[in-house]
Amino acid sequence: MSSDSQEANKAQRISIREEPIELAAFLKFAGAFGSGGNAKLAIVNGLVEVNGAVETRKGRKLRAGDTVRYESASFVVSLGD
Repeated sequence: MSSDSQEANKAQRISIREEPIELAAFLKFAGAFGSGGNAKLAIVNGLVEVNGAVETRKGRKLRAGDTVRYESASFVVSLGD
């Protein structure tokens, strides 16, 4: 099993009602941050990865299947109810 596959298996699946969702809003919704402001700061400071690449655009749109990582936490965007 590749390390990418292992990462995806450890990631917490976060269900959203509709896509796309902005990265900062998703991080707040997932519980990684207590406020959108803190999420935005982490993003612009290069502390967040989307699909394995550092993302500095706080308005980056996420869709189902995208993987977001902050520190040791990983989240997979899932479309649900």
